Amino acid sequence: MEPSKEPLLKELIAEFEAANPDIEVNALHKGTEELRTGFQTVAAFTNTAPELVYGPSDNLGAFEVMKLSDSNEESIIAPLEDILSPEFLDKFMDQAKFLYKDHIYMLADRLGNHLSLCCNMELFREVGLERPPETLAELIEYGEKLTRDLDGDGTIDQWGLVWNYNEPFWYVPFFGGYGGEVFDENNVPQLDSQAAIDAFQLIVDMRNKYKIIPEECDYNIADNKFKQGRAAMLVNGDWSWNDYIKSDKVDFQLATLPIIEKTGMYCKPMISATGYSISSRTKGEKLDAAVKLLKYLTSESAQKRFAVQHKSFPSLKTLQTDPLFTEDKVLQVSARQIEVGVPMPVIPEMRAAWDAMRPALQNVVAGALTPAEGAAYQQKLALEKINSMYEDAGLVVTTGEKVMKAVLYILGIALGIYLCYVFIFKFLKVLLRNSNSVITRNNRFAVVMVMPAAVLLFGVVLYPFIYNIVISFSNMSMTNIHSWRVIGIGQYLKVLSEAIFYSTLWKTLVWTTVNVFFHVVLGVFLAVILNRKLWGKAIFRVILILPWAIPQYIVALTWRGMFMQDSGAINLLLSKFGVDAINWLSDPTLAFIACIITNVWLGVPFMMMIALGGLQSIPHELYEAARIDGAGRWEQFKRITIPMLKPVMIPAITLGIVWTFNNLNVVWLISNGGEPADSTHILVTYVYRAAFNLYRYGYAAAFSMIIFIILAIFSITFMNRSKVAEKA
Repeated sequence: MEPSKEPLLKELIAEFEAANPDIEVNALHKGTEELRTGFQTVAAFTNTAPELVYGPSDNLGAFEVMKLSDSNEESIIAPLEDILSPEFLDKFMDQAKFLYKDHIYMLADRLGNHLSLCCNMELFREVGLERPPETLAELIEYGEKLTRDLDGDGTIDQWGLVWNYNEPFWYVPFFGGYGGEVFDENNVPQLDSQAAIDAFQLIVDMRNKYKIIPEECDYNIADNKFKQGRAAMLVNGDWSWNDYIKSDKVDFQLATLPIIEKTGMYCKPMISATGYSISSRTKGEKLDAAVKLLKYLTSESAQKRFAVQHKSFPSLKTLQTDPLFTEDKVLQVSARQIEVGVPMPVIPEMRAAWDAMRPALQNVVAGALTPAEGAAYQQKLALEKINSMYEDAGLVVTTGEKVMKAVLYILGIALGIYLCYVFIFKFLKVLLRNSNSVITRNNRFAVVMVMPAAVLLFGVVLYPFIYNIVISFSNMSMTNIHSWRVIGIGQYLKVLSEAIFYSTLWKTLVWTTVNVFFHVVLGVFLAVILNRKLWGKAIFRVILILPWAIPQYIVALTWRGMFMQDSGAINLLLSKFGVDAINWLSDPTLAFIACIITNVWLGVPFMMMIALGGLQSIPHELYEAARIDGAGRWEQFKRITIPMLKPVMIPAITLGIVWTFNNLNVVWLISNGGEPADSTHILVTYVYRAAFNLYRYGYAAAFSMIIFIILAIFSITFMNRSKVAEKA
């Protein structure tokens, strides 16, 4: 549920608890992606899954396909027709009862979750326009009138139209308006079509030919420009309208997305809903309580309050004719938009389709592909991704894989026997020998002290690591979460045979080398300065260490805002020196450089503090002796500082390399998950996408083990060679 709606939800829950003192409700909020993966994990493997889960309808396919156990065909979410009475279900609109494989898995408390055209009528009236556009031609014409350079400095101050045109969810309405459908009746993607070409061409023309949308625009840019009165039209969903209504800079009017003259059809946004599902693990009294809460949160009074406060469209039949809604202009338009939209498929393949459309769209917008090439590319990607989701389902194990499986079992047993031998003869026996000796008593005391940490490490590090190794030899995926089996080294061979592995590895090496180089050079440089007599040294030290003290995700999101093309601080600063605005986040190379700049800023303080500690431990007498011998500053730095810092810096550099190599946060947040067109991925971000977007758990585990092996070999080799160099 959107953050703006949480206060009302909490209010309703508090009222429910007051009316039902024997029921305690613990509400836990998660983002859509985190909700999906988190619920899948706890519901599939544990008995601690939330009894009631609220989210968008496109999660249902991914929930349904996961089973409770190998011997149980029951999904992790329960069919609601088995829990709720037909009389209760009949109170809701048909669109609110989400069917998948002939079962109702979700009951929506509001309909829509759809896009419409938001208009700031005050800006319309300034150019003599009195109503929102109704056709595509009018949309472009109005956009041109409303895109204005208000102060005559050659920079656009007000845009005619904004929306998050890098995301396929915003592209689909135009695709549908040109007659396109994402899937056919057999759930086969239909993305390589004339409709896709026309929709791509329209977006490119709006940006490059008509120039009515900014050269760079994501969700936050579009949202902020509209709220600040710097954009006249915005394509956005029903979750955002209430904020615009409250804004004192927006004279809000909602309109349906326009008719496309070529087809005579309205643009067709995908229509979904948000609602409640019940975990299949919920039984007995907890199930009764969950049902009671569900009924309360979907009740007429609750839906009315959400509809009035947040303009959400109610799902109860009785409210469809309520004057409170039928006379509300925003909800009237919302209802018309729902009528012309298309239901969003709830099948798991929809996720693969989104992932296929995104890079194609971004490549077309960036000019890397023509619209026709983009349409063909997204179809190819969609088929590949859907195949990869199911590639290991029902896999027949070959003879070679059976042999490999047997070898792995033998190796596993041998390793187990060896570890038992080490534990008994190298650990227990030592503790039991000469029980009254001082050494034995000290060893036992040390073991007792270390035991809690050892148990904790086993639980949070060693056990997951061993489990990951096992999974890496398996065919585990979304469809066989409990029935997976060991298939040998097939996943490793698959990873190593893909070109994407080597291209991403190369990018990761560049990322790591450049980052660590600047971390060390700038860190040592600043440490040398701070180690000298300097006015305000304490203040400078605090300022320089701040990047390390601020949470990484805050830093990354702040820098992403600073890299925005028309409103970011970086381009505003560059403009002072006559440099044209740079599309930092739209160009693959520049986006990667933006990630590196951010991570350099983040990593320098760590190296600076390590180097500063090392510098302060160098005896001053060495420098005095060198000066007496006539050594200059460079000779002192070369002959004294560097050798004396080396023992301190080598472990720090090793840690820095490992951390940077595995740094998911910065790349993911700055590039918004690998944008543009999945071109900024490093190994860890690519693995994350494979594991949690396409549910390729065995593949992702093998991929992560290869990353671990690369880092382990590097670290051991680097440390050993450093020791050799010191001895020499």
